[in-house]
Amino acid sequence: MSSAYLLLSHGSRDRRPEIAMQQLARLVCDKLPKNHNSVNSDEHLVGIAALEMGSQPLHEQIQQFAKSAFGGRNRSQNVNRLKIVPLFLLPGVHVMSDIPAEVALAQQATGEDIIIELQPYLGSHPNLEKLLAKQIATIKAEVWILLAHGSRRPGSQETVEAIAARLGAVTAYWAGPPSLESRVKELVTAGYREIAILPYFLFAGGITDAIATSIEALKLQFSAVNFQLAQPLGASAELAELIWDLTDK
Repeated sequence: MSSAYLLLSHGSRDRRPEIAMQQLARLVCDKLPKNHNSVNSDEHLVGIAALEMGSQPLHEQIQQFAKSAFGGRNRSQNVNRLKIVPLFLLPGVHVMSDIPAEVALAQQATGEDIIIELQPYLGSHPNLEKLLAKQIATIKAEVWILLAHGSRRPGSQETVEAIAARLGAVTAYWAGPPSLESRVKELVTAGYREIAILPYFLFAGGITDAIATSIEALKLQFSAVNFQLAQPLGASAELAELIWDLTDK
């Protein structure tokens, strides 16, 4: 039984995350076993979808992709398993409730001919922090702040806290306490003058732009402090490798 793969992101009005998702899909596509009758058909086996901001509800996006992946030339290749990989970093409401509900709707609509399997979310991969450590190694600072989005779901931030502890960083959250500003104030009071911020986000977009703007304001507020801002994870071969690993082949 061979498979098709759907990479799922949150969705954004900003075009940059979608472009990055398309790049990731191509990188994951490169990992497909080259045993198809037509190499060109591979591009139909890895797709992208968005939970929000899409032109269709997620369950309809899943159904549409299934038709594309399992129809026509691919039908003879017995492609009947669809693996959905949520590219989310926290086990928040979206990962634990919203996405499973949409997948269940899609499975109900597609019937038994297609098996839809929801894979573990990206943030659960144990090697993800290695990518973060590589980014930290490129910038010299006295202290690091791992800045995540945050979630209203109880306990969802424990993963971020654990990663930060292993990286030797402290945490802050864009959508909840402690905020970036309050964390910076604590660190400045403690005597730190070299502070680096690592955005725990997949791609550049509206939020990372807002983070950069807030850091410019912090530079004015704390003129004696040197602030540095690292880049979000971004589309890379290393990230594609982690995604491929989550599909359990």
